[in-house]
Amino acid sequence: MVRIALGQLNTTVGDLDGNVDRLTDAARRATAAGADAVVFTELAITGYPPEDLVLRSSFVTDNLHALHRLAAATADGCDVIVGFVDRTNAGVHNAASVLHGGEVRARYAKCKLPNYGVFDERRTFAAGADATVTDVAGTAVGISICEDAWSTGPPFDDYRGVPIVANLNGSPYHRGKSDERLDVLRARAAETGAWILYVNAVGGQDELVFDGGSLVVAPDGSVACRAARFEEDLLVVTIDDGELQADERPPWPDEPEDVYRALQLGTGDYVRKNGFTGVVLGLSGGIDSALVATIAVDALGADAVHARGMPSMHSSQGSLDDAVEVARRLGVAFHKVPITDVYRAYEAQLASDDVVQGLAAENLQARIRGNDLMALSNRFGWLVLATGNKSEYAVGYSTLYGDMAGGFAPIKDVPKTLVYDLCRWRNEAARATGAEPPIPDAVLDKPPSAELRPDQRDTDSLPPYEELYPIIEAYVEDDLGIDAIVSAGIGAPDLVTRVAAMIDHAEYKRRQSAPGVKITPKAFGRDRRLPITNRYVDRYDR
Repeated sequence: MVRIALGQLNTTVGDLDGNVDRLTDAARRATAAGADAVVFTELAITGYPPEDLVLRSSFVTDNLHALHRLAAATADGCDVIVGFVDRTNAGVHNAASVLHGGEVRARYAKCKLPNYGVFDERRTFAAGADATVTDVAGTAVGISICEDAWSTGPPFDDYRGVPIVANLNGSPYHRGKSDERLDVLRARAAETGAWILYVNAVGGQDELVFDGGSLVVAPDGSVACRAARFEEDLLVVTIDDGELQADERPPWPDEPEDVYRALQLGTGDYVRKNGFTGVVLGLSGGIDSALVATIAVDALGADAVHARGMPSMHSSQGSLDDAVEVARRLGVAFHKVPITDVYRAYEAQLASDDVVQGLAAENLQARIRGNDLMALSNRFGWLVLATGNKSEYAVGYSTLYGDMAGGFAPIKDVPKTLVYDLCRWRNEAARATGAEPPIPDAVLDKPPSAELRPDQRDTDSLPPYEELYPIIEAYVEDDLGIDAIVSAGIGAPDLVTRVAAMIDHAEYKRRQSAPGVKITPKAFGRDRRLPITNRYVDRYDR
């Protein structure tokens, strides 16, 4: 019989002392629960991903000192299996160590280094080649790290017949990721005949959100138990004569709740971990800003959220009333600051050059609002939240230094259609508890509009979002060309060609945008790296 804890913690990149404190506390709780060992996550000592911090020799040295502090602090308790950065003659490694009695009993270096999507580990790490098996209470436990489990080969080749394999992870969330992980773990269980202990990080780190969801997969591929998602957890399991015992955990959320919780966790951690005292955003009465405000309140509390209504001469009274109502329902401070006089001053300033007309006039309103919000950020230390969604960012339906202004964009990777789904789910969740829904029906029912000219609608210059996003998804996330998109029946040739051209032309804007929570398989930013200066044009050739 062996009793092992899965330590799913929210560590912070670079906070070596703070991370060691969290790990020490969790190890003590695991010991108190009777665990023989506790398994923590990938690079838990440093936080994940440390990126180019690993290129600093001093950082690697300090992380090694932190590892030994953790060993000393947990000397009288259960064994600790923890991720850290190791250094050998072969280079620097994404590694795991086994701590026992205050000493480092064993080390393991990750064999497979991912180099796709958000991962760039070959830039910083050298790959290991050898499996590592340690003894925990008389039971052999193999050690692996994240990508090691995603394909056949080392180290799992050497774990056939080993009864338990621990897999330490820093696996970021996107929609559908939990199903992908389970398929991988079932394959490794079938391959080895082992219990697979999958331990994943939780928390936000820049654009990434780690959703936890640690689990144990039995040798037959069944899920024996699951830890919580989107929160810290210490799951203690007992494996005895082919049987597993563990406490029950709440069921995992389904979409769209899991997307909402990812946005909430990512936004809250970005603000807290970067030391901001609160956030400020423009609350227009539209659906995007209503959703961002709601996420911010759920993540940080109403007292930390500051809303600004900045109507221009084109803003409708209905939208202003809706903004006031959203603020009331959320309990956030709301200040109405009309911008018409400021706009007229700019208009007079630029009159001799005949600048303020058409699109320039529309964008000037957005930039005035951006300046207002950034002034508040400078004065009070609040982080400005940009409120644009993925559909808008994709086609450039956003204003540089205007509505794109901000330090973080919570729904940057959320398609407009999903924005509506998230708002409806959040309202239903409120009703289920007897609370008032945060987002009024009027906000959900009105046609989308930037309200930068009289009677403006998004559909004046864009196709309906239900038609637009499937094209964006195919072109951006699936990397399909125009011919392939048309052949798949996703859109007519002229529409697909127009949308693709808009996406390509907006690359220079997106490169200047704030980071935002990644919730799709391919987000703008780290996931998708296209040249700004680019004369390749995809054409419909049929």
